[in-house]
Amino acid sequence: MRGLAGARRAGEILRYPMSEIGRRRWAIAEGYIPSESSFSDRALVSHETACILNACDRDAHISVTLFFQDREPVGPYRLTVAARRTLHLRFNDLDDPQPVPRDTDYASVFESDVPIVVQHTRLDSRKAEIALLSTMAYAQE
Repeated sequence: MRGLAGARRAGEILRYPMSEIGRRRWAIAEGYIPSESSFSDRALVSHETACILNACDRDAHISVTLFFQDREPVGPYRLTVAARRTLHLRFNDLDDPQPVPRDTDYASVFESDVPIVVQHTRLDSRKAEIALLSTMAYAQE
């Protein structure tokens, strides 16, 4: 096994076990999906995304629960991120147990059976001058 500092050939695939990285519980305290967009192209429609990294050698089974100011939580939304893979989960696409409401403040909690890393990103395209923000979620064991 070669150390990370060792030179690798272009395109070489890492075949050694990965160290676990991340936490099993994450929170994104801020969430909001605008109902309006200035664009119809899916890539430019206003959306919220949780970017999830599973660097483990086992699949991550994740449940997501949404919390609201004026109603009971909704969830769990269930998903799997394959071992040594990443998933960019659009909250706009969640629909089971129910779609994520638009123009509504919410927060989310991710619980996984293996350590993962979660990053939050929002694209707001209500105006032609697109706004993009990204931040790390809060992690807790």
